[in-house]
Amino acid sequence: MKTAIKCGKLFNSQDGTVSENMLVVVDGKKITEVMPCPAQLPADCTVIDLSDSFVMPGLIDAHVHLSSTGHNDPYSASQALLGDFVVRALDNAKTDLLAGFTTVRDCGSQGFVNVSVRNAIASGKFAGSRVYASGGGISSTGGHADNHFSPYISTNLNIGPCDGPYEARRLARYNLKYGADFIKVMATGGVMSLGTTVGSQQLTQDELDAICEIARMYGVHTAAHAHGTEGIKAAARAGITSIEHGMMLDDEALELFLEHKTYHTPTIIAAERIITCGEQMGLQPWMIDKAKQVYEHHEWGIREGLRLGVKHTFGTDSGTPSNFHGKQAYEFELMVKFGFTPVQALIAATKTNAELLGASDKFGSVEAGKLADIVAFKGDPLKDITVMKDCAFVMKEGVVYKN
Repeated sequence: MKTAIKCGKLFNSQDGTVSENMLVVVDGKKITEVMPCPAQLPADCTVIDLSDSFVMPGLIDAHVHLSSTGHNDPYSASQALLGDFVVRALDNAKTDLLAGFTTVRDCGSQGFVNVSVRNAIASGKFAGSRVYASGGGISSTGGHADNHFSPYISTNLNIGPCDGPYEARRLARYNLKYGADFIKVMATGGVMSLGTTVGSQQLTQDELDAICEIARMYGVHTAAHAHGTEGIKAAARAGITSIEHGMMLDDEALELFLEHKTYHTPTIIAAERIITCGEQMGLQPWMIDKAKQVYEHHEWGIREGLRLGVKHTFGTDSGTPSNFHGKQAYEFELMVKFGFTPVQALIAATKTNAELLGASDKFGSVEAGKLADIVAFKGDPLKDITVMKDCAFVMKEGVVYKN
């Protein structure tokens, strides 16, 4: 049985326009027709009436951490079992789906949990967002995402740091061996890492070049955690596909983005939540200070990038402190505050993110032949972007998960 969805307003993510009184016909997992709503609906269809709603393609979050919760749990890393992380990640993937995010890109987890969760959801046995998984993030010794346990304690849950281009190539291949869809690297220090300077470059140019070399050989894209200016520029020169956070941009960095067609995933919400909620949730003062240090630079780089035509994606770093899964649509509000139009923000979370993932032929727009990933909201986000925080309808691959 086919499904006919009556759409009061339908967002075209290809050009940012909105059409009224439209009909989307779904057969199985795919969209077969998109047309003005006829007076007589097809007789062979089950009808879903969203004539009072703003309908659009399923949202894509290009930066999440499914195995993290957003809570400040000092015992999680040291006492949780690997199975705990898997259960947590499956639950978060379902929560993200019900918030309208039919696809997420997991930018790093313990023990290839994101790969396992991706496979579990793809099997159809579990409800959740479609997952693109990085495996573990590639860091440097003592850098962001390297553990800071006592030197007498070791763990194999993280893939380990690299030092030099040969080790960088090995870890890139190691991730791909165990099923990663893309490679994530830690080019600079981070807000949440003990003992690292948030703006410092932590992977050398030859290490970044080596990782990108392997990614090109295997035909996968790359993402670089990068706050500091020099690390951002080194990653862009290496050919990294997307710069995550990118909070301390300068004119040269933006020129490199344009030259290398680098995507920028701002994740404004991550630092904003730490600054706003960090003290109340008991974060260490040094974490809050580092978040403030990078956040004060962020708006200039975003606004200047928008003016120049840098490609921006939508990503949230969900799972970081007070940045909860299912609540990450607050990022839309912050994007508009930092200079995006509502249309630009919606396109970033649909069309642009599908391009980033190399999946424009599969999803990212409501068009015939594409997967039926469709979400709806009761208000009009082009008039009030806060509407995005309350998703009313979710369909993924033709299956309704929320109505």
